[in-house]
Amino acid sequence: MINYHDRRFIPVQTSPQGEVNEEVEFHYQQHGNVLTCSYRGGRIVQGQLIALVDTEGSLDMRYHQVNDRGELMTGVCRTTPEQLPDGRLRLHETWQWTSGDGSAGSSVSVLEERV
Repeated sequence: MINYHDRRFIPVQTSPQGEVNEEVEFHYQQHGNVLTCSYRGGRIVQGQLIALVDTEGSLDMRYHQVNDRGELMTGVCRTTPEQLPDGRLRLHETWQWTSGDGSAGSSVSVLEERV
């Protein structure tokens, strides 16, 4: 199992239906197979997520955030990790809003570990 504890990630590619951009920083905490994260930046005033980590390091997560328009947004996300040659992790994410217009991120968001 990958240990995400105390790792920070920043987006390097996002889909247009989302609110995340390169100004958002995700700070992961992990205890056993339970992962939590707080994030903010760009259009996101404050966000939190909770996920279960499987034996391959994939994440099944739920998130909620308040954007710069004062809206509370919620969604689900599935994340698959990729180990880069230099040892960093890249996280490939597909997501869907469970609030707002309910659109899905049919493209992949990629988060790369900040060094």
